[in-house]
Order: sequence, then structure tokens, then C-alpha cells
Amino acid sequence: MESLRVALGERSYPIHLGAGLLGRADLYRPYLGGGSAAIVTNEVVAPLYLSKVKQALQGARVTDVVVPDGERAKSWQTLERVFDALLAARCGRDTLIVALGGGVVGDLAGFAAAVYQRGVPFVQVPTTLLAQVDSSVGGKTAINHARGKNMIGAFHQPRAVISDVATLDTLPDRELRAGLAEVIKHALALDREFVHWLEDHMAELLARERAALVQAVKRCCELKAEVVAADERETGIRALLNFGHTFGHAIEAGTGYGAWLHGEAIAAGMVMAAELSARLGLLEEGGAERVRRLVSGAGLPVVGPALAPEALIELMAVDKKVSQGQLRFVVLEDIGRAALRGAVDERLVRDAIVAAAQ
Repeated sequence: MESLRVALGERSYPIHLGAGLLGRADLYRPYLGGGSAAIVTNEVVAPLYLSKVKQALQGARVTDVVVPDGERAKSWQTLERVFDALLAARCGRDTLIVALGGGVVGDLAGFAAAVYQRGVPFVQVPTTLLAQVDSSVGGKTAINHARGKNMIGAFHQPRAVISDVATLDTLPDRELRAGLAEVIKHALALDREFVHWLEDHMAELLARERAALVQAVKRCCELKAEVVAADERETGIRALLNFGHTFGHAIEAGTGYGAWLHGEAIAAGMVMAAELSARLGLLEEGGAERVRRLVSGAGLPVVGPALAPEALIELMAVDKKVSQGQLRFVVLEDIGRAALRGAVDERLVRDAIVAAAQ
């Protein structure tokens, strides 16, 4: 096991990374001060790993809440189901919520923990590559709204992140590729050398070679931890980790949540964002094509859905990076160096969407 730390003063917490961590009671015990826990998971993960986590929590009073699988579970209705279960089990403010699953479960359970009885502790136990490299770290929690993704949420940091890479052995191929989109995003936005590494090791990642997966998860967590420590609430540098997300969230909303996996939408969104970067005169010649090759090499879509550019632009108008009524984009000034730009000509945005589809 390796451990990293997200440095946030008194709210600092560890990220534990390794194989065989799910059932280690010692990793949960420090956060069970009240002697009770509620595991939030979904109907796909529960048959695989719920019993192992319950065994690790043996001795505590444990409630489990199993929600539907998929992006549509990030809704008011599912959140209400979680609250109903917590209240029925008489869970108090000292109950530890354990988010066992992918990014949807982590976001949903984290938001429930943020607002249940004005806030209870929780631990992230991510079981997908996407969640291990990105969504489990940093304290962003949310549910979706029909008009926009992650529009209702809160910042609520976990007490710990327990990333068991052995869970990636059971991950469907499509979900693995979706997770690679977030790995690519970290590299393109923040670390040029990591981009080189991905170009050289993508075949190993797709083949689920354990050493390559551990290296990718570790590097993403290192990058994410540094950014979160510097900008917890996304007022500055943390916004750079949304590279591809303005376009990608619009794709998810426009196609109906779940038709495209989050990582698939972000993959196409990164190609659009790279095309926009080139049209703004920021990205070197051939840079956008390099992004396209990297995304394609991971088996991810490089062309968005059959939505009119105007429809995507309208959906982007409710993006969380809108400031003073103006949409801001995360663009690439270079491979491995992202920047936030406002006052972007809408015609350039439309041209980038069209170019990405060719």
C-alpha cells in the first residue's frame, strides 16, 4: 500500500492506494468514532464488494443503501432514498457514510454526507478507474439537474480515500476506457511528461497491467492532491482540471444522462477544447491532432453526438465556469499546460465543434 496526503490543514486526509484494501478494517477504524456506518453503493457493485466492506466494519452498527446504477441515479429521487434509509436506521451525526462505487456513488453519497443533519463524515472507496483517479479526491459532491450536470452540490471533503486497484479487474472495458479519459485530462492539463508516458504505455493500461494502472492512478492523485491543496473551492487553478468538461457536460445533458458515459463525453469534449485552443492561436501546430490521437488510442470517442453546435453552445451557457454572465473555457496553451480563458468568440466555439466532428 502507498499513501498520499491531501494537505488541507485540519481537514487533511490520506489517499491509500494498493491492491486488497477493501477488507482492511484498520483503514476504516479511525473514522468510526460513533460506532455506526452507512454504506452507499449500487446494484452492480453491491454483489461484488458490499460483503467485504461490511466485514471490515464488523463491530460497528452497519446500514447499507443500494441505489440504481448509472448517471441517472444522481437525482433528487435517489438522494431522498438515501435519506429515508439513514433516518429509518436512526443514523446520527456521528455516523460514517462509506461511498462504495464509482463516480456517481461517490458524488451522491458525498452530497448526502454534506447535508444530512448538516454534515456527517464520509470515506470514499472508489471502485472504478474514473473515481480512483479523479472524482473521489477533492471533496466535490453533487447531483444533476435536467438543465446541467452537477448543478446542485457542495464541497465536503472525505476523511479518507481507499483506492483498491484490484477492483479494476472486474471493471467492464467500456468503464475502463471512460476512466482513461480522466487520466488523459490530468496529463494534458498539468503534466507534459505524463502525456509522453501515456503515449508510451496506453496498450499496457488497456490490457489492465497492474503496474501501469497503479502508476497512472498514483500520478493522477498526486496532481489532484496538489491542485486541491492550493485551491480547494475552485476559485483559480483547480478549474484547469475541467479541461474538456464544458463541452463534455453539454454532451451529457444534451443526450440524456447515461447515454454517454461521463468519460466518453469528456473525451470528445477534450478534442473540441483542443480544436478551440488551436483556433485561439494558443496550441502549437499539430497539437490538436496529438490530443485526438491520444484520445483515440484509448478507445474513446473523438467525435461528439449528432447535436447541432448551437444546441451544445446553449447547454454550455449553464456551465459552472460562467462568471458575470460570461462563459469561460479551459484551453491548452501547450500540451501539459492548461489555462482559463473568457471572452471567447462564439463563432470560434462553433467552428471548434464542427472541426472536431470531421
